[in-house]
Amino acid sequence: MNGDRYGLNMVHLKPGEAHITDRAELVVTVLGSCISVTMFSHRLGVAAICHSLLPDCGKGGTCGGECGEGFKYVACSIRQMAGVFDGHGIPRKEIEVKCFGGADMFARKTVQPEVLSVGRQNILTAEKIIAGSGLALRAMDVGGLRGRKVLFYTDTGEVLLKRLRGADDPHCDCAGRKKGDHGQ
Repeated sequence: MNGDRYGLNMVHLKPGEAHITDRAELVVTVLGSCISVTMFSHRLGVAAICHSLLPDCGKGGTCGGECGEGFKYVACSIRQMAGVFDGHGIPRKEIEVKCFGGADMFARKTVQPEVLSVGRQNILTAEKIIAGSGLALRAMDVGGLRGRKVLFYTDTGEVLLKRLRGADDPHCDCAGRKKGDHGQ
């Protein structure tokens, strides 16, 4: 599918998926509490992005993504993508890593403030695994109450981000529409 102004092939990344390539493409995904981590090597032009739903598969540090649903989990996704870059002989210090998502999409009223939302758990897991893998996080836009649309250009590593309007936005009514806009 040809979808952007530069004529790049457009890839729509769904939850639990990853896309790893050395071709020029535009990868688009929409995040709520999920996390997308992008990795890019300027020298070799290798790019990767995941759309992970949950923090960890439960195998802890022993899973490198071989759990069968590796890209569903933040920890497994990061380890598996880093392994692909290792396989290309790319030193981890050369990998440009960025992280997006982890919103608290639903207002939580709890008497247990120590209970972390899925979005927050995903953010903490991503930060921990990235740091523990010898990777340097170059950019991050995480948390908050609104989802995000992410556009990842695999030939440059550039990420464009749009925060989505939500019920928490003072310019929107409870249906997520801009006030005064009744939609068609």
